[in-house]
Amino acid sequence: MVVSMKIAVFASYVLLFSSPSLLAQKGNYPPKIEGAEEYIYKRASNTDLKLWMFKPENWTASDSRAGIVFFFGGGWSSGSPTQFLPHSEYLAKRGMVAFVADYRVKSRHGVKANACVEDARDAMAFLRLNASTLGINPERLASGGGSAGGHLAACVGILRGGLASKANAMALFNPAVVLAPVEALESDEGDRFSGLRERMGIDPIELSPYHQITSDAPPCIIFHGIDDATVPFLTVELFTDKMTEVGADCVLYGYKGEGHGFFNANRKGKRNEPPPFADTLEKLDAFLVGLGWLERSE
Repeated sequence: MVVSMKIAVFASYVLLFSSPSLLAQKGNYPPKIEGAEEYIYKRASNTDLKLWMFKPENWTASDSRAGIVFFFGGGWSSGSPTQFLPHSEYLAKRGMVAFVADYRVKSRHGVKANACVEDARDAMAFLRLNASTLGINPERLASGGGSAGGHLAACVGILRGGLASKANAMALFNPAVVLAPVEALESDEGDRFSGLRERMGIDPIELSPYHQITSDAPPCIIFHGIDDATVPFLTVELFTDKMTEVGADCVLYGYKGEGHGFFNANRKGKRNEPPPFADTLEKLDAFLVGLGWLERSE
């Protein structure tokens, strides 16, 4: 894939992810989520960080079902675990055990993105280590998320640092997956990364899923708006290409005319077209069926 593009597109991570107008799903905090079972997976920054569990019908603690944990978007600065409630409720009805996770963010806890990643990995480790009482299969645990939450879900699947915290599959919605320069892009404006370096809390390349891809990366599905001005579509194309090059399974669905956050349940479809939310769920369902994690629906 031949690409000619200024590194300025990556500055959008800094400028747009920190824009209050683009912070996703603010809501009330801490949220009260009816119909879900609460678990505290860690305490940090004087906060009990929770997972909310959605159980399938006829669930028992002795089950060995596939599971998924979703991380909300909001630029590592804001957002709410309620963002992925519709996805979790749907997948629970289909037979999976689904979770939405809270994690520390800048606006509430004064942390940088490296703390967000740490929390996401701890959430996954909690699920795997408690799989026998949560009715889930520790070898069938997926990470999911959108935007900055998609970045966390990708980090949980890609970054090194312990099998307990590693996802077995990834479902990414307009994720931020390239956080440092790549050879395919012109880098003469690399000083623009200074803001992103500060926001990450460490060298961005250490938290850049693209730069950490190896051949043992878990299977991945990505949904992304082709007209996304916050996280350029090019970045997920590069990620998909590299996953494919190393022999990892990755499928990318681009949505023409759609921008950032197009997949959310509250987004309307274009004229005479169904909302993208329904299409992304259908494709996610098929992806999970293909993994053998869900039964094919009638």
